[in-house]
Amino acid sequence: MDLSEGDTADSLLAAYLVAIERSNEIIKRCDSLNRPCARAAGQAGAVRPMRWVLVHMIEETARHAGHADILREQADGSIGR
Repeated sequence: MDLSEGDTADSLLAAYLVAIERSNEIIKRCDSLNRPCARAAGQAGAVRPMRWVLVHMIEETARHAGHADILREQADGSIGR
């Protein structure tokens, strides 16, 4: 991700929402979770099925949410359960 001086929280959020919309459209057009994706990904250059991509996205989102939660706890001192 490349940031420029003109980027703002609002512009970054808008770009993120566009990316989500594009991803959702790709997922909606996929007729089978076993269908290979159009492009290879990762260091291995493997073509993965949509199911693998979606699970990976869930894992990454959870990981980043956990990191954000740690930062929030450090900032405000409150902890979860």
